[in-house]
Amino acid sequence: MDSIYKALADPSRRKILDLLKTKDMSVTEIQEHFSFTQASLSHHLDILKRADLVVTERHGQFIHYSLNTSVFEDVAQMILTYFHYDKPDA
Repeated sequence: MDSIYKALADPSRRKILDLLKTKDMSVTEIQEHFSFTQASLSHHLDILKRADLVVTERHGQFIHYSLNTSVFEDVAQMILTYFHYDKPDA
């Protein structure tokens, strides 16, 4: 769970996740939305992948990134439970 918190702590990584909500994207497509180097983007994507927040799929010579929705569902449930939103008001 610590790797997920680390991944979500960075605004650039949250923006990458937000972009991937709309569609799967290659590194080149993601890079269009940032001013940092491709090496920095690769580092951010690696952190997201290690946290299991994104998954990759090769399409020819390109790797496409997409959200790992099952992990997001688990994280959302954990957060709701942590804040006791899973219990009706008494």
